[in-house]
Amino acid sequence: MKTIVDGLEISYREEGEGSPVLLLHGWGCNGGHWDPVFAALKENHRVVAPDIPGFGESEEPPNTWGTKEYALFFEHFMRTLKMEQPVVIGHSNGGRIGIVLAAKGRAGKLILTDSAGIKPKRDVSYYAKIYSYKAMKKALSLPVFREKKAGILEKRRGKAGSADYNAASEGMRRILSTVVNEDLTPYLQQIRVSTLLVWGSEDTATPLSDGEQMEAILKQNKVDCALIVFNGRGHYAFLEERQRFISICQAFI
Repeated sequence: MKTIVDGLEISYREEGEGSPVLLLHGWGCNGGHWDPVFAALKENHRVVAPDIPGFGESEEPPNTWGTKEYALFFEHFMRTLKMEQPVVIGHSNGGRIGIVLAAKGRAGKLILTDSAGIKPKRDVSYYAKIYSYKAMKKALSLPVFREKKAGILEKRRGKAGSADYNAASEGMRRILSTVVNEDLTPYLQQIRVSTLLVWGSEDTATPLSDGEQMEAILKQNKVDCALIVFNGRGHYAFLEERQRFISICQAFI
């Protein structure tokens, strides 16, 4: 299905009847990554799985959005589809959006699986790569290098950047640089709805310590929450143990 929200053409899938569920995928993915979860939940719920703007078949944002802008977009998306207080299930970057929606009172319940939202700790090698890249970019602005600048930077970016960064368009690279440096702790502190955290113990992209930190923040604010750990699983724990994840979601919803 396609719809227009805030001037952007958005691709999404919607099936089922009952209480609403909104599935928000991670960076570099699309709504199809939720297929096993979608198929199970649609039996008893109205389930919507969009391609987040900039991914799948949905258009890119017109400028450099942060998580706050993405969350505002999905407020408008939900209004367009007449979805009120859905259970929001977010993976990785989709979890970022879910956190802000829940903080703003737009989610009935929240499920975060290997979610981003805690600003990552950087080691010295990370900053060495970033600052050496920036220094090279500045040096290549000199007239003698101008013609070869784009090619040199692209090669250097391939060595310094993440796979997600290298695969993205220029506009989405700016968005990625924005969202990965956001600290959503203030939004986590505002959440009051029941929240379930599901994590892979071996996740290296958003480590288990992030989930533990989220749980601590929520419990400190007396939010009804729980952290469930899938031992031996990684960043896509919800797919690695899909039936277990589905059963947990069904019971929680």
